[in-house]
Amino acid sequence: MAPADLQGLISGELDLRLERDVARPIAIALSGGGDSLALLLSAKVWAGSAGRPLVALTVDHRLQSESARWTGWCAERAGRLGVAHRRLIWDGEKPATGLAAAARGARHRLIAKAARGAGARVVLFGHTADDEYEARAMRAEGVRIGSLRPWSPSPVWPEGRDLFIARPLLGARRAEIRTWLADRGETWIEDPANADLRHPRARARKALAGARFGDGASHAWAVQGAPMFGTAGEIILPFGTEDGLGEAVACASGAERPPRGEAVARLAERLGNGAESATLGGARIVRKGERLHISREARDRRGRACEALALPVGETMVWDGRFEATAHAPGLVLRPQGSLAAPSLQGDPRVTIRNLVPGRMAGACGLIQCEADIGLLG
Repeated sequence: MAPADLQGLISGELDLRLERDVARPIAIALSGGGDSLALLLSAKVWAGSAGRPLVALTVDHRLQSESARWTGWCAERAGRLGVAHRRLIWDGEKPATGLAAAARGARHRLIAKAARGAGARVVLFGHTADDEYEARAMRAEGVRIGSLRPWSPSPVWPEGRDLFIARPLLGARRAEIRTWLADRGETWIEDPANADLRHPRARARKALAGARFGDGASHAWAVQGAPMFGTAGEIILPFGTEDGLGEAVACASGAERPPRGEAVARLAERLGNGAESATLGGARIVRKGERLHISREARDRRGRACEALALPVGETMVWDGRFEATAHAPGLVLRPQGSLAAPSLQGDPRVTIRNLVPGRMAGACGLIQCEADIGLLG
């Protein structure tokens, strides 16, 4: 891709994923680095033609002495473009180990909460082709980090429910983006941590410096056969494939993330060898002929117990990671209903309950491909 084509690349991706002429804002994760700045500039052009407002979100992790100044730089640059800006702070003690993973999780949670609070359903991230190549190298080093897709659900749950991430720069290289910015007289922030070889990403970046890559494989995937859903949060999948099984376990159990791949592979092997049922990650999996029925393990005590939840009037709460509930009368409590581990107040006019499982699973297995489809299930 020639640097001059960057605006066309981003506009094309946004046209593919986003709605036009609606009042709902689009959120942008703005760090001040070259990639996120290029995304902000290009998204502003697209939003102007599409009649969409933007809101820029900057996370101050408070891990470096310059972080407050960088956040101020982002606020000023967004302001000059007429884009609303919000500063998000990661407060509290930082872990002594696993800091990079903790910072990624904190960033996504803060961004998800702010985006939802602003009414956005989509957050734009400035990840590039180089970021995906580096992620592959990090996985080879043993770092547990996911693959980057052009369009995917927020990786945090339940904070990221009904929220998707778009990465319109995955088809661009980092050097091309900086050339595009320099041609426009732009400056950006260079985080010195990107060159600190104590960090896995910095080591991957150094190892891949100057490497040339092909187009790579497609990031798209889907479950073989559309999943079916029950009112108590059950998921029914075709038997005989591991595709989507880990995601179904997470969705049916309400867990934040799917179990590790090796655990899912062992589960599939057990079922393939004739086991009629098994448990994994707070979910119970039962084979019935050529279908797998996946539901919450009601008596799970190894992970999260399925506990009662008091409902404040008018406040939307998430129960067990699977149901969203809003009480319209005082004194209401959600409790599991017998072996179904579903809310016992379902159908009560004093409370509105939404099953989050269908929408989450649809997003996880690629059945939601654009903004207009978000929230149609559940």
